[in-house]
Amino acid sequence: MVHGKSTERMRKVGPYGVETLPQVYAVSGGPTAPAARVEVPAAPPACRGALTERARLHWSLGDGGDPAALAEEFLAAHGLPLHDLTRPAAGPHGTGACGAALYLSAAAGALLAGAPTGAPEPAPALPDLAVVVYQHGPTRAARPDRAPQWWLGEWAESWTPAQHAAAVDAVRAAIGRGDVYQSNLVGHASAPYTGDPLPALSRLGALPGARYGGVLTGDGWAIGCASPETLVEVTDGQVITRPIKGTRPATAAGRVELLTSAKERAEHIMIVDLVRNDLSRIARTGTVTVDDLFAVRRWCDLWQAESTVRAAAADGLGLADLLRATCPGGSVTGAPKLAALTQINALEPVGRGASMGALGWVTPGHVDLGLTIRTAAADGRRLHTWAGGGITWDSDAHAEVAEAAAKTTPIRATLAGR
Repeated sequence: MVHGKSTERMRKVGPYGVETLPQVYAVSGGPTAPAARVEVPAAPPACRGALTERARLHWSLGDGGDPAALAEEFLAAHGLPLHDLTRPAAGPHGTGACGAALYLSAAAGALLAGAPTGAPEPAPALPDLAVVVYQHGPTRAARPDRAPQWWLGEWAESWTPAQHAAAVDAVRAAIGRGDVYQSNLVGHASAPYTGDPLPALSRLGALPGARYGGVLTGDGWAIGCASPETLVEVTDGQVITRPIKGTRPATAAGRVELLTSAKERAEHIMIVDLVRNDLSRIARTGTVTVDDLFAVRRWCDLWQAESTVRAAAADGLGLADLLRATCPGGSVTGAPKLAALTQINALEPVGRGASMGALGWVTPGHVDLGLTIRTAAADGRRLHTWAGGGITWDSDAHAEVAEAAAKTTPIRATLAGR
């Protein structure tokens, strides 16, 4: 039996901790006030802004058990069965649950993959699994911010450019030994703040191209996501993933450089092969296909290469097996996945926190989870961001450091309000 925990007032339904009328990160409007508007990543457009919280579950690595099984069982206990994703998606919801937000950290994904779970987390207030069930109900507009004026301090990096470059060289040496084909290296930075972080995280979620834009909050923490990348989507038994790999500045020259880069294409195709293998574990035999390979698309000030991989779900595929097969995402781990995760654990100085995990919306017959790139998190004292890139034999250490900086620049500017 697995157990989860909540952080607020609780009642028990079997082994499940259920949190009702939770205190979210923002100051509440009092016990009789309507719930604050929520903008859950990947929630149906017609429902966003009209959702109120019904039940909540938090789980952390130290709690033990299987987070994938816990999530599936908790959702079923609250009227959202996801034991068989091959069934057609449910029609319009009635008076019960509309759907649920699901967040899974990179560390929880590594646990599901049987790999080391990473270095200590820089924001330990964040859970490793959060499942929040929503229903429709009266909401209130955001109150005027009476907190101190928003201020964001200087960013402190978890490693220096020289340390980052040395880690790149260590990956290249491992590739030379035949330990891995590529590994993704991710750096972290944090900055102090004063004021309410939710408007800053909401600005992040509203960036152009943020398919999984939105904010998820809990007691003493909040996550803002601007991810354009689909980790996994399931509709009517069709499983889709859209890995993104390869980045250049969004200029005409940058697009040409990305399209003609042998290194970027090789890195990308290795990840496409990896996610094809991931999907094959949960797909009907012979149904895994690549619909779109190395399509270059724009996100803010960057060009990025994206592919689309599709499969028909195997009979009886449930949410837990889906998470075990696809988490953590191949585009932020490397190939082979287990070897890359082991190397990541040895090289990265801090945990990946809210980044490189999964965040999105689930209902019976439908799952839509984004990979939490372009993601920031707040605890009670600091904002946290993460950024990195895939390392291959042809990688240049200084170019990789510059690429990570280019990815995090629009995030930090948005959080600061520039």
